[in-house]
Amino acid sequence: MSDKRLPGDTLASHKAGRTVASAPASIWRRTLEHRSFLAGSILTSLLAGMALLSLFWTPHNPTRINIRQRLASPSLEHWLGTDQFGRDILSIIMTGAQNSIMVGVVAVGIGLLFGVMLGLIAASAKGWVEELIMRVCDFMYAFPVILLAIMLVATLGSGAINAILAIGIFAIPTFARLARASANAIWSREFVLAAQAAGKSAIRITWEHILPNIVSVIVVQATVEFALAVLAEAALSYLGIGSQPPTPSWGRMLSEVQTLVFLNPWLAVYPGAAIAMTVLGLNLLGDGLRDVLDPRLVYKR
Repeated sequence: MSDKRLPGDTLASHKAGRTVASAPASIWRRTLEHRSFLAGSILTSLLAGMALLSLFWTPHNPTRINIRQRLASPSLEHWLGTDQFGRDILSIIMTGAQNSIMVGVVAVGIGLLFGVMLGLIAASAKGWVEELIMRVCDFMYAFPVILLAIMLVATLGSGAINAILAIGIFAIPTFARLARASANAIWSREFVLAAQAAGKSAIRITWEHILPNIVSVIVVQATVEFALAVLAEAALSYLGIGSQPPTPSWGRMLSEVQTLVFLNPWLAVYPGAAIAMTVLGLNLLGDGLRDVLDPRLVYKR
């Protein structure tokens, strides 16, 4: 028997195949055309590249004090000049990127790990378990990251580790609430109900069906929390309860030069611009990822 197809069936099959095949191409096209994503990627890549380069090379030793060259103007030897202790500003900025990335990665990792886990447990368990987890998250919101850091410092002492813990703990309820809300929307879908009817356990459904469908939302929120972590670390270091000397920190640079702003305002501009560009880049990257990873836009065309 010969295989005969009507022209309409052939055209429909061709269109369907073209739609499925063009979906990945559509994602890449929208990625390359998305200005916020590209701008955020460039700024974030510059931050990562600067931190990586500082592991192997800096123009000068960022902790070396040279009083003879204090407050030197930009030159071929010191591209951005020196601070009140004669340290090279560019070297401090480059090395400070390491500190910002470390704090952001560890703090966001803490919030993401425990927050997503609690959110998924709340969505799958329901009842009093969900209510208890959400009320604990609401209680944690009563302690801002600065206040929480001050409490930890008063108990354990100042330092980068306590600052990271404070920022990470503060991020837990944000990830928990987001994971719970996203997971609850997936639990009502038909394929999850079919998995329940097939006898799959709640843990298996969460791992195989719920978590993969909320990863994109979690990734976008992680970039936003990363920016907030960088900003919070700078604020804590500015107050003297974050990273301690001799570890370079953008926030402490601002604190050290606040009495010299009228004498040499550029000393405050450089670290302030580094913080602003980092936060801006991560926020733009998050906005771009939200649009690129939105499943409703994949088959729009």
